[in-house]
Amino acid sequence: MSARALFVGGTSSNAGKSWMATAICAWLHARGVAVAPFKAQNMSNNSYPTADGGEIGRAQVAQAEACGLVPELAMNPILLKPNGNGSSQVILNGRVWKTLAAREYYEHVGELRNHVLGAYEDLSRRFEFIVIEGAGSVGELNLRAVDLANLDLVIRLRAPWILVTDIERGGVFASVLGTVALLTPEQRVLFRGFVINKFRGDMTLFDDGVRILEERAGAPCLGVFPYAADIALDPEDTLALETRPRRTAPAGARIAIIRLPCLSNATDFRLLSWAEWIAQPVPGTFDFVILPGTKTTIADLRWLRETGLAEWVIAQHRGGATVIGICGGFQMLGRTIRDPSAVESPDAMADGLGLLPVDTVMLADKTTVLRTASSRGGVSFRAYEIHLGVTKGDVPMQPFARLADGGADGACGPGVIGTYLHGALENADVCAETFGVEVGAVSKAAHYRRLGEWFSRYARLDLFEF
Repeated sequence: MSARALFVGGTSSNAGKSWMATAICAWLHARGVAVAPFKAQNMSNNSYPTADGGEIGRAQVAQAEACGLVPELAMNPILLKPNGNGSSQVILNGRVWKTLAAREYYEHVGELRNHVLGAYEDLSRRFEFIVIEGAGSVGELNLRAVDLANLDLVIRLRAPWILVTDIERGGVFASVLGTVALLTPEQRVLFRGFVINKFRGDMTLFDDGVRILEERAGAPCLGVFPYAADIALDPEDTLALETRPRRTAPAGARIAIIRLPCLSNATDFRLLSWAEWIAQPVPGTFDFVILPGTKTTIADLRWLRETGLAEWVIAQHRGGATVIGICGGFQMLGRTIRDPSAVESPDAMADGLGLLPVDTVMLADKTTVLRTASSRGGVSFRAYEIHLGVTKGDVPMQPFARLADGGADGACGPGVIGTYLHGALENADVCAETFGVEVGAVSKAAHYRRLGEWFSRYARLDLFEF
């Protein structure tokens, strides 16, 4: 038996597709529906390993959690991880497949579509309902011939679909009506309506707006949804990353996070709501400086030097700041990074910042593994690794954490912490141990519950019975 489905498309990137798809997943799950998420093609450096060692986009992980499911490869068969040079690492069914420029990628559309449809059929056989998230805008006319994730998929699956637009961005009338005007008859017949996302203020002031949109679009408004400040979801990519501090830094815990050009897994820092994201040297002194993960360690290390941030980080360390490197950031803290097979960079070698006596060698095989670990203070936590390369030192060093399998992770020195464990700082107790302050975290389950209730309150639910 094939599952019922609903496709969630957007008027643009970052319109709220992931948010709305996750909300629908949470709502259906709360109603007892066996629901699963699906996104054919995701472009993001925020990823997560599945239990079998594959890799999918972080948005589908959040959606799986909202469905009460363990994330799996079929939920996101294609993940594109941008390299910052016009090419992307293509993750196909969880594994590194090729590194391709956009034009080269489109040459493989036929083959890739078969994988997309195969993954969807796998889910469709096992669940009652599939919530499908689109990619970018559904109205990109120049990409229709190579569309894998938007309205071509809708037509192939005969799936009803809805359109999400973000009123906070402005231009909501042009966005909705322009998108509807570009639909083909086949696309239009499956179109069920639109939703307005991120409304601030008195929503009754938009009653006339809803009427105008419905009349001109010839389709119903399925809901006007207010901005939900009390709900937090992991961002799909850096476009959705909130980089403004949301509260004052606690005493003794002023944190700077370096916003690297190819930043990856920014979800590591969701609890650090007071951190300051910087992309250039700034005045003042910090208690902690964090070098996050990156898709291209050597290239982003070069950027650090070009911007003056490399010297700034070292100066902060000399001034008493603790420097923390996660994954690629950990690699940068060492003496050297070598890439003899050019698996990540055309540069065979680069000097690191020299804050830890370790060296990294990039390897072709990618490490993607879920971990259970214990901190130096005895906090047990779950984490994960996604990286190329092996980092070793020539002298015994204190690790950042002990792994459940008996191994050790990372390296620590005076005022320096290096770790490969993404997700460690998503644990409130690890944060308290590391930064000396309580973070007051709300569980993800509570956020998903709030999200489902938010959807149920503001959606025209009678119109969602497709």
